[in-house]
Amino acid sequence: MKTLITIAALTLVFASISKAQDTDNRTKLQVGVKAGLSYSNVFDTEGESFNADAKIGLTGGGFLIIPVGKYLGIHPEVMFTQKGFKGTGSLLGSSYEFERTTTFLDIPILVALKPSEFITLLAGPQFSYLLRDKYSFTSSATSFEQEQEFKNDNIRKNILGFVIGANINLRHIVIGGRIGWDMINNKGDGTSSTPRYRNVCTQVTLGYKLY
Repeated sequence: MKTLITIAALTLVFASISKAQDTDNRTKLQVGVKAGLSYSNVFDTEGESFNADAKIGLTGGGFLIIPVGKYLGIHPEVMFTQKGFKGTGSLLGSSYEFERTTTFLDIPILVALKPSEFITLLAGPQFSYLLRDKYSFTSSATSFEQEQEFKNDNIRKNILGFVIGANINLRHIVIGGRIGWDMINNKGDGTSSTPRYRNVCTQVTLGYKLY
């Protein structure tokens, strides 16, 4: 009797292991969509004092998971992301607030390391194209808002960056976190003196694998 119980238990264990291997998604081509929040700021590229506060924006788009064996993969994405900064100050005894929101089309091409089915580590370059720039200024005396869709004077619209992050995979659900930063500044062909900052952006997203 004990032998039969042992055989039955071992059969269940091996069946469970085989089922887990069959459902391992690391070797499957997958497509999904995701959305979430971005937390962005900027830094001066020439080391001068530039004080700004981070701002919260939205991000969303789609992704493709291309397996290269079981433990490696390529993850291209197409994302619309709000970046920018905000701040406060005082001029002639009057306080003011300002905020800049830049909307980018981000296309990261990420190399994925998949140590398990549930964790994916990501890193790679990101191409960003500036779609829209919105600037607002508010004080006790005046306020204005300006938005451009982009003919801008000399600001660089094509920006190369780098991204690192990780995903938690729960069946069809993907919880992602990452940070990315610009590798080049945004002062166009170099003749413009301002602005000359680079973006840095942290993202938290919730995704769904369509298949």
